[in-house]
Amino acid sequence: MRQDMAQHATPDTKAHIAEDLPLHGIHVPLVTPFTPAGDIDAGALEALAHEVLDAGATGIVALGTTAETASLDEAERDLVTGVCAEVCRERGALLTVGAGAGGTRAAGARLARWPQARAALVTVPAFVRPSVSGVLAHFERLAQVSPVPLIVYHIPYRTGQPLEAAALRALGALPGIAGMKYAGGGIGQDAVDLLGDLPAGFEVLAGDDAYLSPLLALGAAGGILASAHLATQRFTELAAAWRSGDVALARPLGHALARMSAAAFAEPNPAVVKGVLHAQGRIPSPCVRLPLLPASEAAVTATLERLGELPVGSPRQAAHAGKSP
Repeated sequence: MRQDMAQHATPDTKAHIAEDLPLHGIHVPLVTPFTPAGDIDAGALEALAHEVLDAGATGIVALGTTAETASLDEAERDLVTGVCAEVCRERGALLTVGAGAGGTRAAGARLARWPQARAALVTVPAFVRPSVSGVLAHFERLAQVSPVPLIVYHIPYRTGQPLEAAALRALGALPGIAGMKYAGGGIGQDAVDLLGDLPAGFEVLAGDDAYLSPLLALGAAGGILASAHLATQRFTELAAAWRSGDVALARPLGHALARMSAAAFAEPNPAVVKGVLHAQGRIPSPCVRLPLLPASEAAVTATLERLGELPVGSPRQAAHAGKSP
């Protein structure tokens, strides 16, 4: 979306944004694979991006928290984004790029850095803890200058900034805001109230992996989920099952995926996800960068065991179960 469109957006414009931006389904916030020497393995990143798209993901997210973005320098961030952008260009998939910052000017500068993106994931400002009016002003300004629609990343247990449903709904009504990654740490009244009365042209994506299924049941469009690296096809099946009303499939699969996700988050993300990907032979090293530490063997083993407990779906799904990452 061009800057002039962001500045003069109307409800009709928001509807057009919603039509053009496929926020439904599962989006995988890719890890950054490192070589044993600690450098970025661009080939492994490219292969991983293709794998999750092959398994049914709607899109990928570059430079999310799961990518260990804070530990990457600017050249590495450009490398990661470039690899992801090329894969999404080839596959016709949605590329979202993380562009949050503690200050409005800094976040605005990041929004212009990666023109290959079709959407930007922007956190509620962390640490400074502005007022609700300040948060709204922050996103209103970013939407005015952003070349792409924004997805608000609401994760109060990281930002220290809880927001009630009314404030979240006000964010969703802003021109240029296409959706929200909702990671409220549970299913509370605010989640219920928000999903019960969404602004037009605005979608909610689950951000807490273990709560994907109940959020989908309440009306979320999909999710941005780190543990979807490990069972991408099963997560996409879950989203499709709730969308079609197949409760008999959705309920047991949702519970099993929640148990697997809980195991994958038993230690700081993305250590366990990387440990499992390495055990599966999908990335060259389980390495993470300080201050993170590699996952324990026990955590990796527990997650692999939970993956093995996922229920089989329909006959068609069972035939393909062994082919998905």
